[in-house]
Amino acid sequence: MIDLTGIISISGQPGLFKIIAQSKNGIIVEGLADKKRVNVYASTKVSTLSDISMFTTGEDKAIEEIMFSIFEKENGGAAIDNKADDKTIETYFGEVLPDYDKDRVYVSNMRKLFSWYNALQVSGNLKKKEEKAEGEEKTAAVKAETKTAAKKTIAKDVKTKTSAGVKKTAGVRKTGTA
Repeated sequence: MIDLTGIISISGQPGLFKIIAQSKNGIIVEGLADKKRVNVYASTKVSTLSDISMFTTGEDKAIEEIMFSIFEKENGGAAIDNKADDKTIETYFGEVLPDYDKDRVYVSNMRKLFSWYNALQVSGNLKKKEEKAEGEEKTAAVKAETKTAAKKTIAKDVKTKTSAGVKKTAGVRKTGTA
């Protein structure tokens, strides 16, 4: 599968963007084509590519899987041009995803998918997801558990003191006289 984590599409803006950081009132993104950074406000409609799927005759298929099949078909090269005529786009998409729902998947959806794929391919963001073996997952989980256990024991041993040498207490400070 293709790794699309952190890649988004912003409604009303052309191209794809990569999430860089979170700001006070939204997120900071960087355009894949022009590398310009922009602040996207929380009220803006944003779609992450990893959450998008397409209709098939069975269960919906994630865009990551469809892009992976395009990647395999083209050996990592560019897909068909999204400005080609409708018949060639439909036949190419039929080769990539043969069981797509012909009533609910429009040519415009296919064009957008191909433009996204080509944008990711040109910018060098088409990367395969690294899948770990089962043994590696278990050892990673064990390592994570031992790290958290070690942090807990270290946290218990450390006593915080104020500048006057008095032990710091958590809770509500009492003010006033009784």
